[in-house]
Parts: sequence; structure tokens; C-alpha cells
Amino acid sequence: MLKNEPSDRLNVAVISPDATVSEAIAQLDRAGTGALVLCRGDRGLYGVLTDGDVRRAILRDAPMDSPCGAIASLDPVVAARNRTASDLLALMNEFDVNHLPVVDEHGKVIDLVLRKDLAAEDHCSPTAVIMAGGFGTRMLPLTEKTPKSMLPIGGRPLLELTIERLRKAGIKRVNITTHYLEKHIMSYFGDGCEFGVDLNYVSEDRPLGTGGGLRLVKENGGPLLVINGDIVTEINFQGLVDYHRQLGADVTIGARRYEFEVPYGVIDSDGPRVLGLREKPHLNFMINAGIYLLEPSVYRYIPSGDRFDMTDLIQRLIQVGRHVVTFPIVEYWLDVGRPADYRKAQQDAEKVAL
Repeated sequence: MLKNEPSDRLNVAVISPDATVSEAIAQLDRAGTGALVLCRGDRGLYGVLTDGDVRRAILRDAPMDSPCGAIASLDPVVAARNRTASDLLALMNEFDVNHLPVVDEHGKVIDLVLRKDLAAEDHCSPTAVIMAGGFGTRMLPLTEKTPKSMLPIGGRPLLELTIERLRKAGIKRVNITTHYLEKHIMSYFGDGCEFGVDLNYVSEDRPLGTGGGLRLVKENGGPLLVINGDIVTEINFQGLVDYHRQLGADVTIGARRYEFEVPYGVIDSDGPRVLGLREKPHLNFMINAGIYLLEPSVYRYIPSGDRFDMTDLIQRLIQVGRHVVTFPIVEYWLDVGRPADYRKAQQDAEKVAL
């Protein structure tokens, strides 16, 4: 039996192929299915647009106002009605897909089946590590007696928001690296039972950086999801895991597009020779969002007992030729590292349910 009523799921998972990519991103976030079924008015199947399709389009700089049908799979794997659960799962495994439209004899979509409907939780699902040991000096005086990760947003500690998001993604094993005012964190969360997770505290007797403390985390054989403790986000963690596995990555870095306008005219030149002028150009970058997914095979590149940041690890892995990829974050994301960012997070919490 499906976990959601098909009619309810289809109501939020069907979109027109003429809708824009931006509209599809918003609907993916609302649907929570990891994929949308593209249909015309009569529910005739046009294609399937996955979370991964959208993120790959962003990396190609696809226009956000282009039709989502232009970046979707137009020949998706489908299942006929009345197939058994084992048949559906076998079909997903054969074609390595996580979303399966079910069609009737006329090619009209009547259901959308997800892998999680049919398969038990993977015993090698990620373990999470939240890096919450920093001093938060840029947030003084707010952090004088409170760890930065425990500052309230929308009436709850920032760290609680992250743990809740992990739990909703099915990630139940959570480690928290602590150092500064660690008792505040431990006394609030305890063993994590009240928050629906199994919490383990990794206490650093001295700051080991954003990567050094990972050597203290017990391995479970699966990938490790690492999150900076000052991040507020609605990222699709399951989408991150699927993307990571599909690309066969050793490390996947959560990345956010950052754009700013140069407030002056820019001169392009070759030595003294002027090649052109650009008036107040917009520059775009993909920035590190402080979210990483690591395979166990990369742990050996982390020194034991030394200060070591995640950026150091990434550089080392690139140098030795390991497969490092980016995962564009299109959902809400904010680094609460400065007082202005914290004020914005508070304002955002009043508008949306963070």
C-alpha cells in the first residue's frame, strides 16, 4: 500500500511542461516528492522532471524563465496499472530511478510511485554531523553566554531547526561536535529521543576546525553528512543523497548561487589596450554553503588530532584526483554568521515556517 493517497500526491506533483523552471522549483519544494510529472490538461504524460534535472540545469546556467519541459526527461520509465509492489521496485532497480509514473492504457497518469513507498530504509543511510563547537565571536554580545547554534529563530534554537530537518529526511543518527558552552547544547537536547533522533556528542578539548573533528566520529559504513551549525536551510537532504550517489561522488559540496552588481563601469583590457566597457555588470559565483556529503573512503585524508578545515580536505581530495562535485541549493538557505544575517533569519521566520 502506498504511503500517500495517489490523488493527493498527484495534485501536488503534476505540472505543465510550459511552466517555468522557477515555478517548477517552487512546486518541487511544496510537493516533497523529489520529482514532478509533466502533463497536459488531460493528464497525458509528457515527461518527468527530477530534483537532479533542476540542479544540473542550474549548473549549466539555464534561464530560470525557460519552460521546465526543456530540461525534463521526455522518455521516462513508466509502469502500467495493477503492477505489484515487487514489480515496481524491480523496474526502479533495473533503470536506477527513484520516481515511477503509473499510466493507464491510454497513457494518462494515474499515480506516482516513489522508491521510499516500496523499499525499507537503507541500512547505509547517512549519518549527520553538525559542527557546533565555534565561539561565534562575530555574533558577540549575543554569544557571550549562548552558543551561536542555540540562538533562537522563530522561538526555537537554530540547532533544533537543523535536527528537525534531518529527522524529516529520515536521518536519525546525528552527531554534534561541541566545544564552546557545550553544556547548553547537551542539557537542551539530551540523548535526542524527544526530538526523534539518536544524538551523540563529539566533544573537542580544543577547536579542531570544521574538518578535524570528523576523525572523532564513529563510522557506520555509510556516507557522512556534514553541516555547519550556523546554517538555516530547507534543503532537500534526500535529494542531496540521491544526487551524490547518481554521480558516484567521493564528496558533494552544497553550493549556493551568489550574485552581486559591480557599482561601477568595468573596463576590459589587454595591457593598456581597452577591449570593451561593461556598465555595472552582474557577477555570478557558486559559493560554499557549508553542507557536505562524504564517502567513508575520504576519512583517511583527515589528519588525526590536528586542526583541519573542510576546505583543506576538499583541496587535498582535488589534488589526489578524487571525485568532488557541487550540489546547487535552490531551497531557502542562510548562513547566520553575522548580526545582520541573524536579523534577517528572524524576519524570515515571521514570514515562513522555518
